[in-house]
Amino acid sequence: MTIVAGVDFGTRSVRVSFVDSARGRIGCGEAAYDVGRDPRDPDCATQSHDQHLNSLVDAFAAARLDSGIDGSVIAALAVATTGSTVVPLDETLKPIDDYYLWCDHRAWREAEEISCFGHSLAALQYCGGVYSSEWGFAKLLHWLRNNPAKRASLATAAEHCDLIVATLTGVTDPAGMARSVCAMGHKWLWNSALGGLPDDAVLAAIDPLLGGLRDRLEGRYLTSDHIAGRLSEQWAAKLHLSAGIPVPVAALDAHWDAIGAGCRLGDVVNVVGTSSCIMALSQSARAMPGIPGVVPGSIHPGLVGIEAGLAAVGDVFDSIARRAGSSVAQLAGQCAGHRAGQTGLIRLLWDNGDRSVLADPGLGGATLGWRLSHGPADELFAAMEGSAFHTRIILDRLAGHDVEIRRVINGGGIPRRNAKLNSVYANILGKPVLVPDEDVTGLGSAIFAFLAAGTFASVADAQDVLCPPYRIFEPEADEAALYEQEYARFHELYFALSQQQGARHAVA
Repeated sequence: MTIVAGVDFGTRSVRVSFVDSARGRIGCGEAAYDVGRDPRDPDCATQSHDQHLNSLVDAFAAARLDSGIDGSVIAALAVATTGSTVVPLDETLKPIDDYYLWCDHRAWREAEEISCFGHSLAALQYCGGVYSSEWGFAKLLHWLRNNPAKRASLATAAEHCDLIVATLTGVTDPAGMARSVCAMGHKWLWNSALGGLPDDAVLAAIDPLLGGLRDRLEGRYLTSDHIAGRLSEQWAAKLHLSAGIPVPVAALDAHWDAIGAGCRLGDVVNVVGTSSCIMALSQSARAMPGIPGVVPGSIHPGLVGIEAGLAAVGDVFDSIARRAGSSVAQLAGQCAGHRAGQTGLIRLLWDNGDRSVLADPGLGGATLGWRLSHGPADELFAAMEGSAFHTRIILDRLAGHDVEIRRVINGGGIPRRNAKLNSVYANILGKPVLVPDEDVTGLGSAIFAFLAAGTFASVADAQDVLCPPYRIFEPEADEAALYEQEYARFHELYFALSQQQGARHAVA
């Protein structure tokens, strides 16, 4: 029997799970932190490193209390965080400013400029062909442009996940930092087959402020089956753990959530939250237009990780309920008996732009077919259908590039609370939709902690023991047939309306 700690830094809180190799999760602690917003700039979203570390200490204390165990028995810990959450650092890896949180979109101009250099950035082909304002180089360039007085202090920059691991393991030299292939591959154009990061000459051509940055992003680029370091004496004392326990290379939270949800070859894991993160595994790495991430070793160390998703899902549901002066749960109850296409509405969830396959952040949401008799529950149902239709467009793109898809695992809290949503997805996607019986947040982190501790020989062995069973939603023949007709209309509108809005159309 081995006990490890799985750490998951989310958007608003950090959760620590104590997991037993035989009994599963035996305790959990959570502590919140603030999201810094600027009323003058809705694109701004920042966070404090110190606040994150204080919350980590509090979450470990809560997990010890909840589990009733002494932290000294913890054999390893692993960390997943949001991303791309970017931190500018000095020569000792101390932050010189707040985090640019993953949902900070101030760098949209910088992202467009980087995208214009796509002809010189071969790795961009493996990120859908368009660079995002949510990703590392765009955010760092925005920081450099807007903080001239702090530029001289910048020695390097890091993803949040890598900085936390460096902090916990006492690393203070950029050259010694373990950098996550998951984070750097999906968000920083790192590609081992193309020689790592983009050439310095290309970065300098985008903006001279990026000149020399390639060498500053030094470190050990590794997959998460490697040990990043061992817990320092200082942090062992703060967390009430044993010094020297192994800490593996970190990763992004949604990618390890996919592992915790039981993702294998042939699966798509659709983590539905404020946005959605759609992940799959493949044995070969090939560029896919409109798919923003194809990275060997990113989700599973031995396979190619693929990432796509919708820019807003839960946020759209919440906005519909808020405008109606209601709650999502109430509206979902009112449309629980709705059938396929019953409302006559078609909802395009571009309320926060399109992440894939059009990769156009400038698109705006649209609802077609309004009549005076429609109410907010009808709009919510249409939004549920629209999110599933959009997901099918992404899955069709994957399938068109030889990614096998046998089943869909709906992760995140929303699918566990909304059975109707899962039925709609099964009928629109034409595949069984599986929903884990338990929350898997932090379970992926625990699995990699177990690998670091030597408890399990492989990811699959750990999944066999630790992943929860599923509630399964099978497609219903009559509903699926109706949705097949509706999908043809949605597909046509998706591409036609995006062109009319001036979108960059991703070529099939």
